[in-house]
Amino acid sequence: MTDVKGRWCLITGAARGIGYLTAKFMAQMGANLILHSRKIEHTEKIYKEVTAMGVKAYAVEAELSSLAQVEKMLSDIDGFGVDVDIVLNNAGMQIAYRTEYLKTPVSDYTESFKINTIAPAMIMYHFLPKMMAKGFGRILNTTSGIRLDPQQAGYSASKAALDKITIDLGSKVQGTDVMINLTDPGWCRTDLGGPHAPNAPESAIPGIVVGAFVDDKKSGRYLAAPYFSGMKLEDAVKKAEAEFDSPY
Repeated sequence: MTDVKGRWCLITGAARGIGYLTAKFMAQMGANLILHSRKIEHTEKIYKEVTAMGVKAYAVEAELSSLAQVEKMLSDIDGFGVDVDIVLNNAGMQIAYRTEYLKTPVSDYTESFKINTIAPAMIMYHFLPKMMAKGFGRILNTTSGIRLDPQQAGYSASKAALDKITIDLGSKVQGTDVMINLTDPGWCRTDLGGPHAPNAPESAIPGIVVGAFVDDKKSGRYLAAPYFSGMKLEDAVKKAEAEFDSPY
């Protein structure tokens, strides 16, 4: 199992929901954190909590629908002078649920793709070359299990595109200690999932981060959190490595 103690981990959407729980878990495992949110003040609570655990942390801000802000955030991170070893592309946006789905506006697609596909891709392309040169890295992209639901077409299509990018990029690092995989928290009671979702956000731990801890040089896998719900991290890692193979 990969030891993340002292490694730097970027978590997008770290101020609330699954991202907040992920940040606390990674801090418990000893990782230093770069905490992203739309506004830097949103991360004040989680910043105080993780630094109180004894790890180092920075906070950054960017509205992911603004590609200029994403570029500025990446420049700010470079300015910290640290090596980002782990990227957890957690942040995402479900634009709307369209009961009259045949009237889905084009903006559902354009906004969804900027936030859910293009911004994570920009982050991957920024850090992946450095990981490859160093010979170590973990990238975990949060996808969605939504299927056959045109009421959420913009959201599900943007996540499907992220799946494609993840799997294709993963093929280029397969067999190395740079690993790119997918995760999915399941339908949880978060701001995105809504109050009627069947699962508590805590059910996504440790599965939502298992891809940061696997150590078998395999990429392109769908390591969805519900497969590992209630497990200890060590057991979840063993399950991921034994039962989930690359698609190549």
